Amino acid sequence: MTMSGGTFEITTQHLILRSIDPMDAPRIQSFLQEKEIAANARSIPYPYPPGTAEQWIENQLRAISNGEACVIAITRKSDALLSDSDRCRPLIGVAGLAIDNEHHHAELGYWVGKPYWGKGVCTEAAGALIRYGFEQIGLHRIHAHYLARNPASGRVLEKIGMTREGLFRQHVRKWGCFEDVVFYGMLASDQNA
Repeated sequence: MTMSGGTFEITTQHLILRSIDPMDAPRIQSFLQEKEIAANARSIPYPYPPGTAEQWIENQLRAISNGEACVIAITRKSDALLSDSDRCRPLIGVAGLAIDNEHHHAELGYWVGKPYWGKGVCTEAAGALIRYGFEQIGLHRIHAHYLARNPASGRVLEKIGMTREGLFRQHVRKWGCFEDVVFYGMLASDQNA
């Protein structure tokens, strides 16, 4: 992991997790046009309105600078650089921590583009991000949730060591339907347990 000038990079076996950047907006906009991605996320709209990616990135960069978030672009080591001058690989997804500094905890969230589903990308990225949250940010607890009809997300959370903490029946409303939400959590001390 390297950090410099407000940017950072985490390298895993197959991925490079880097700071998000306004140049990521076109790829985010393109990926989030997929109805299946929005269907599995509580707060991603469908259709994804033009200009939403740019606004989202701007909001995340503000939250990062205020210490309220850690949001990363998920890229693959095997992908070519976008250009010689920008030294960045193309984004294939996003992962982040929404940080509550007062209570030393954060909520984990992630998504990847449909072509990368079922390839272990979310597990590898989320695992690296929670280690970063505990070891570098100093969080005490990280939690996450998913819509119960998306068990693949639950498998990711289990693989990275989180514990199922409960089911909130019909807790959120997505596209006019009430949805059950499954909650997972992990304490810093659980990493080595």
